[in-house]
Amino acid sequence: MGYAIAEAALEAGDKVTLISGPVALASPEGARLVKITTADELFDAVHEHVRDCDMLVMCAAVSDYKPTTSAPQKLEKQSGRFALQLAATRDILASLPRKDRNYFVVGFAAETHDVAKSAQAKLVRKNCDAIVANDVSCDDSGMESDDNEVTIFCANGERKQIARASKKIIAREILKIVFALREKSLTKKT
Repeated sequence: MGYAIAEAALEAGDKVTLISGPVALASPEGARLVKITTADELFDAVHEHVRDCDMLVMCAAVSDYKPTTSAPQKLEKQSGRFALQLAATRDILASLPRKDRNYFVVGFAAETHDVAKSAQAKLVRKNCDAIVANDVSCDDSGMESDDNEVTIFCANGERKQIARASKKIIAREILKIVFALREKSLTKKT
């Protein structure tokens, strides 16, 4: 979805910095690519590059937890139980400044149940201007699929649904909606 949004933004004539983990996709031509492999690297890259943007679209599916330790070599299989200690990763969206920011923040909420309720809670908790929610409990939509269907929840209470379509079409529609929302928010500030 992130690559489709980057391509749609480039088609619209925008400058794009794409922060990406390892994927089997070609980088969109014209995008500045920042490669990362860990949640900590993503956190640092977002904080470094967000200062120079008008809009942050944060659609990365970042793991909520990471191992507390790593082994320098392969662990040999042992009989019996094995316990893996996990620690919470830093919440990138929640870590962004809440006041006096000069960029519009669009988060994503990949949910398996209570999609609307969870997305609206994340919108408030993470101080987003909008959040794009999708139900990832189905095999044919969202993650690992070329198609998606989403609902955009806005800080002003609006809700916009985008019906099932290819991610390229969904990306263009998301950008139309969030660009319009951003323009409204800028008009209110002046």
